[in-house]
Amino acid sequence: MPFIDESPTMSPQLCAPQGPDGETVSPTPLLAGGDIEKGLEMKRLVLSGFLASEEIYINQLEALLLPMRPLKATATTSQPVLTIQQVETIFYKIQDIFEIHKEFYDALLPSIQQWDEKVTVGHLFQKLASQLGVYKAFVDNYKVALETAEKCSQANSQFQKISEVSSSPPLLSPTALLYKPIDRVTRSTLVLHDLLKHTPKDHPDFPLLQDALRISQNFLSSINEEIDPRRTAVTTPKGEARQLVKDGFLVEVSESSRKLRHVFLFTDLLLCAKMKKTAVGRHQQYECKWYIPLADLTFQTLDDSDACPSIQVLPEHEIEEMKIKISVLKNEIQKEKVILFPGIWSPIQFNEFYVATSNQTQPDRSCVLSSVELQVLTSSCFKLRTVHNIPVTGNKDDEETPGLYGFLHVIVHSAKGFEQSANLYCTLEVDSFGYFVSKAKTRVFRDTTEPQWNEEFEIELEGSQYLRILCYEKCYDKSMLNKDDNEIVDKIMGKGQVQLDPQTVQSKNWHMDVIEMNGIKVEFSMKFTSRDLSLKRTPSKKQSGVFGVKINVVTKRERSKVPYIVRQCIEEVEKRGIDEVGIYRISGVATDIQALKSAFDTNTKDILVMLSDMDINAIAGTLKLYFRELPEPLLTDRLYPAFMEGIALSDPAAKENCMMHLLRSLPDPNIMTFLTLLEHLKRVAEKEPINKMSLHNLATVFGPTLLRPSESESAKGQHITSASDIWSHDVMAQVQVLLYYLQHPPISYAELKRNTLYFSTDV
Repeated sequence: MPFIDESPTMSPQLCAPQGPDGETVSPTPLLAGGDIEKGLEMKRLVLSGFLASEEIYINQLEALLLPMRPLKATATTSQPVLTIQQVETIFYKIQDIFEIHKEFYDALLPSIQQWDEKVTVGHLFQKLASQLGVYKAFVDNYKVALETAEKCSQANSQFQKISEVSSSPPLLSPTALLYKPIDRVTRSTLVLHDLLKHTPKDHPDFPLLQDALRISQNFLSSINEEIDPRRTAVTTPKGEARQLVKDGFLVEVSESSRKLRHVFLFTDLLLCAKMKKTAVGRHQQYECKWYIPLADLTFQTLDDSDACPSIQVLPEHEIEEMKIKISVLKNEIQKEKVILFPGIWSPIQFNEFYVATSNQTQPDRSCVLSSVELQVLTSSCFKLRTVHNIPVTGNKDDEETPGLYGFLHVIVHSAKGFEQSANLYCTLEVDSFGYFVSKAKTRVFRDTTEPQWNEEFEIELEGSQYLRILCYEKCYDKSMLNKDDNEIVDKIMGKGQVQLDPQTVQSKNWHMDVIEMNGIKVEFSMKFTSRDLSLKRTPSKKQSGVFGVKINVVTKRERSKVPYIVRQCIEEVEKRGIDEVGIYRISGVATDIQALKSAFDTNTKDILVMLSDMDINAIAGTLKLYFRELPEPLLTDRLYPAFMEGIALSDPAAKENCMMHLLRSLPDPNIMTFLTLLEHLKRVAEKEPINKMSLHNLATVFGPTLLRPSESESAKGQHITSASDIWSHDVMAQVQVLLYYLQHPPISYAELKRNTLYFSTDV
């Protein structure tokens, strides 16, 4: 999707939807046979959303025209506010644009109100596209109009007052309103893409919509050729535009192998990607290998005094010792990632860039991207890249071990090798897109040299290749408080990792292993369950319980709107877990979760006592397990395809219309439970500075659980072969659906049911 800078002070940049290599593309229709009825409904939703935004756009144009009439009237008097030339410059072509869209709106409205399979709208969009010459004149005059309006506002207090009074809403000044036509052309083009996706090829609208899209894309391309492109990627979590500064190819040395990489230098981070191999006919894709926030990059430079150190003559035996040390060091370095910079910048140039930009942008040291943010950013690299020609490479395929997607079950048994008694615990980490993320933590075993944890954890993997175990000594000394976060720093005793070999791990049996670190040996077992198997929903045979039982059965039995288990787990997490670092990401102990599951299933009387005594991560894990074991996902099998299509819509107004319509289509217990969970997750994310869980992180945790294709839908997608393709194809969309609702203003059940298909969505 194109990214438009909403600032009215920028030069207009109109973006035609493009393919990975920069060419404009025509969407492929998704309809066949029995999908036609569903496609017509999606088309109606797209048009309804667009009509709502068109109404707002017309009102904004009217607000922009409101001060024009009195200003023109006074221009010929003895005391003009503005000259005729200034008025005509500022409001150039606005009247024409208003009339074009008013006529379009008046013609489209009856078609939506009397919607059926015979309704045609293609001729309306074709006529709208044919009038883009007026927009060309507007764009050519845009910069001068903006400068004139700002100068007049500064120089003439009367004009400034007229502007403030006439703006509707008052927060939109004429300079802000002037930007609206710039944005509208791209929005209309996005709607054409959405309409073509859901229009059968044999429908009378199809060729007309295609022609309108062709005209619009040609128009946008011609405009863009005249404007210096702003190479803007997605916005950062703080809302700032992330700009691509430079990109190029380099060679990365990892595990003694040389890998060709495409590196993208943004204003706040450095991203390294590899080109993925895709099936014939599919667009090429990038896969992120790692990224580094610029704030974390450091380069060592030599002082002038050290530039030419004096050469000392060393004895022969010392030289031999140094050779041995160099050999050992070389082997260690080869195990880490080393970058060679033949095709982008040298470390000195990077350092110069960092010094230059840090004075302006001051990169955020907390720049950690969630999976969905990283996927969106990596996807945008094709559109943003400036270097297209791949350097000459060898014939050897760049095959790498694919990461694992699913659930890793780990039992941390015991540890030996400690020299003296201490309070000991372990944390478990797995890698995800080059970064290790903490996923589990054992309890503290007090005052011992041989801790016996024997605790089992279920860890979710997202393309992971390594399991890392870190052993800590728990510190209770308040003098060890960290000044930055006011937390006591525990002493790390050792760190080690093992590679997650798919052949070994994917066995049904437990695989026992030992990690050695600083003389310490940690014994553990692990086995792996693929995502498809772990999320397979098996209805419970005991309808008296809550796990594996349909949500409407549970709420009817309890005479409640939201299941008791959901309400109690949320209440406990908000009471004492909302500040917990990694809440919902850190796994609870499996035996604790199973104990809570059994208690809820049997409706144990002392469930509240159990909850108050239980580790908070186990309670969070129980809530996740409940949603995962529902016979049908919370957002239902029936609506899954529609959610996937809705989140893929390009036009924001159409997407809003569709996504709200889908929520209303859910059964009442599902809606109430989803809205309850949604508001809870938003409250958790409000504590992100403390618990490190952003909306993106929470969407990644819950998205694939709440939204999951049925077995029949999964069967349709079996042409996608690799695990990483399955994850990026299905799970990324599921995450984006939940993220959409999490980022949406509060949604109340009453308002959701009361609203019509028309939403007041800003354009």
